[in-house]
Amino acid sequence: MAQPKQERAEQTRRALLHAAAEVFDEFGYAGAGITRILKRAGVTAGALYFHFGSKEGLAKAVMNSQPETIVPLLAAGGLQRLIDLTLVWSWQLQRDPLLRAGVRLTNEQASVSSSLDSDPYENFRGIMTKCLTDARDDGELQPGVDPVVVAEFVVAACTGMQMYSNVVCGRKDLPERTQQMWNLLLPGIAVPSVIARADSTPARGASMMP
Repeated sequence: MAQPKQERAEQTRRALLHAAAEVFDEFGYAGAGITRILKRAGVTAGALYFHFGSKEGLAKAVMNSQPETIVPLLAAGGLQRLIDLTLVWSWQLQRDPLLRAGVRLTNEQASVSSSLDSDPYENFRGIMTKCLTDARDDGELQPGVDPVVVAEFVVAACTGMQMYSNVVCGRKDLPERTQQMWNLLLPGIAVPSVIARADSTPARGASMMP
C-alpha cells in the first residue's frame, strides 16, 4: 500500500529537522551549509524550501523544537514536574542533537541576525509557569511566590548554567549543577513538606531517559 502523502511529507520534514540539528550542532549557523544539510537528510532543496522557506526558517524550527525533546518524558505534576523538566534537560543536552542545536542557535542568533527570536525562551517560560501555577494552586508554594517571576529566573539560570558547564567540562556536570540550583532555590519558594519530598537528584533525571 502506498504511503499516504501527508505521512511522507511529515517524515521529510522530520528528516530535515533532525539533519539540520546535527549540522547546526556541529558547525553553528554560519558554518552549516544548505548542501550539507540536504545531503545528510537525503532530500532535495525543494523539500527544504517547501517545509521551512529558508535556512533561517529551518534554524528557527530547530530552536523552537527544544521542548519536544523534554516534555514527552515528564509524568509528574506541580513543582516536581518543573524539577523533572530541568533534570531531563540537563541529561538530554549531553545526548540529543536537536536540543543541543536549539540551544546553540538560540545563543548564537545575536551574532548572525539583527532579528532576534525570543520564542525558545518564552516557550520554556510558559511551560514552567504552568508547572508553578499548578504547584501554587496545590499549596506547594510559599505565600506571595509569583509563578512567572520564578519561571523567568529558572529559564535565565539554566541558560547561564549550561553555558558555564559547557565551557568547563562539555556539560558533563550539568545534572549535578541542576541539583545544586534546586538546593538553593527550593527553600525560597516551596513549603517545607514539598521540599522534604522533592527529588532533584541526577539519578531521577537519568531514570527518565528513553
